Amino acid sequence: MRKLKLQVQMTVDGFVASPNGEMDWSGVDWDAELIQYTKDITEPVDLMLLGRKLAEGFIPYWASAPAGEDPWGVNKQNSTPKVVFSDTLTQIDWPNTVLATGDLVDEVNRLKNQPGQDIIAYGGALFVSALIQHDLIDEYHLYVNSAAIGSGLAIFNRLDGTRNLTLKQARGFSCGIAVLFYVPKR
Repeated sequence: MRKLKLQVQMTVDGFVASPNGEMDWSGVDWDAELIQYTKDITEPVDLMLLGRKLAEGFIPYWASAPAGEDPWGVNKQNSTPKVVFSDTLTQIDWPNTVLATGDLVDEVNRLKNQPGQDIIAYGGALFVSALIQHDLIDEYHLYVNSAAIGSGLAIFNRLDGTRNLTLKQARGFSCGIAVLFYVPKR
């Protein structure tokens, strides 16, 4: 079975976005070591999962080959097939992207059971919290930014009970981001 990894930026107080979805607190320039860490976890990825809200900004951003972004990352983001999960879209016009409209758990398990390498999920908050709620994540890579915002959108807010995780690595980077790498205790 393929592994589903989560890579998400968050604040030290546990939010992935401000109450209206802004991420202006995450404007840190990543250092070379964090870029390499991200390359290492995304290299074996051959499928990306996105929620609709994030996809609407994420896919066009990377398709524009933004100046200043690592060329490897731009290529990886654009060349890797994507699945966008949505209850409202009826079609997708982005290249290399398909739409998933069925039951989240069934769709993700179907993808995890297909041949291939790792899968990575990126937000938004509702999509990621649903993945967490249904225990679909195999690796959590939490990029904790050195900012606290007091309120906002969280990803661990839909749990019915305690979710125990095992810390595999905690690593601080000179840019001020700490990455916490957890796996679920199953």
